[in-house]
Amino acid sequence: MSEIHHPLTDFIKYSEAEMLARATEQYAEVKRRHSIRMFSDKPVPQDIIAKCIETAATAPSGANHQPWHFVAISDPKVKAQIREQAEALERSFYDGRAGEEWLEALKPLGTDANKSYLEKAPWLIAVFSQKRGGIENDQDTTNYYVHESVGIATGFLLQALHHAGLGTLTHTPKPMSFLSKVCNRDNDIDRPYMLIVVGYPDEQATIPDHATKKKPLDEICTFV
Repeated sequence: MSEIHHPLTDFIKYSEAEMLARATEQYAEVKRRHSIRMFSDKPVPQDIIAKCIETAATAPSGANHQPWHFVAISDPKVKAQIREQAEALERSFYDGRAGEEWLEALKPLGTDANKSYLEKAPWLIAVFSQKRGGIENDQDTTNYYVHESVGIATGFLLQALHHAGLGTLTHTPKPMSFLSKVCNRDNDIDRPYMLIVVGYPDEQATIPDHATKKKPLDEICTFV
C-alpha cells in the first residue's frame, strides 16, 4: 500500500525582490541575537515559552521521528538544584579539567564558574535527545540522525525565543547527566543535550566584544 501524501497548500511564493527583502530582514533580526549572562528576574508567561517550544518541534528530523523532549523549568527549587550541580562541574572545569587551550579560548568572553543566571532567569529549558521512540514514542523504534535533528530543533527554539523578544544563553555543563535526575527523565531514554537560559536581559547586561566578531561570508561559504 502506498503512503498517503497531501497537496502542498501552505507554501507562499514571493517575487525575487520580496525574497531578498525578507532574507535581509531576517538577517538583521538574527544579527541582534546575542548570548547574554545577565538576566532580569522579570517573569515570562508560560504560554510564550510553550509557543516557542511548539515552534522548535516543527523542525525537520530523521524519518520525522522528532527525537527530542523539552523540560521547561520555572520552579525556583529546581533551578537552584541545577545551579548547584552545574557550578560544581564548572569549578572543576575552570580548575584545570578543561585544559589550558580551552581556557585560553574562553578568556575573551570573561566566563567563570559562577552561574547565578541559572537561578535568576525566569526559565531554563532543558533539551533532551532520544535514541529510541519513533513517532509513537514506543521506545522500541530506533531514531535516526538524532544529534543533527535535535541540533536543528534547538536552533529553531533559539530563534523563536529571540523573535518573541527574549534573551537566551546556551549552557552545556559536562557531564550533563545530572539534568536527567533533576528533571525526572529516564537517562536511558532521554539524554541531556543542552540547557537554554531564557528571560529578559538585565538593564546592565553586556556582550563581550569578542562575541560580536562574526566571520564574513567569503570565509564561511563557497559558491560553485
